Amino acid sequence: MDDVTPLLTAVDRLADRLRALPQSRLRAGAAAEGLALARELSLRAQRLEEPGTPPRIMPDAGMFVVADQVAVAGHDLAHALERAPGGVGGAPAAGGVGGGPAAGGVGGAPAAGGVAEAVALVGETAGRCGV
Repeated sequence: MDDVTPLLTAVDRLADRLRALPQSRLRAGAAAEGLALARELSLRAQRLEEPGTPPRIMPDAGMFVVADQVAVAGHDLAHALERAPGGVGGAPAAGGVGGGPAAGGVGGAPAAGGVAEAVALVGETAGRCGV
């Protein structure tokens, strides 16, 4: 699990910071940014876990829930990355099946760069939220 620790740390830290924001800051855009991140992390996890199936979009459950949505989506992606073929904890990929940038990586290792990319997304979102 050590390989996904940076992702887990980043999403937990952002979720905690979002929980601490006042309603005015959430309404001013932080909640929308958090929801967009949660949706992106969720889509990446779904592409790894269920390639070829249509993705389900995370619903907007309100500004006071967005921190939990970020945390859940980030932990789901970490779990998917650990178990992805060629991923940080999974079996080697066979012939590049399920690879590509949309799956969180390139070529035959769909999750190879997935952790770093996800951590970068979390960091960018935190910057846009001002936290």
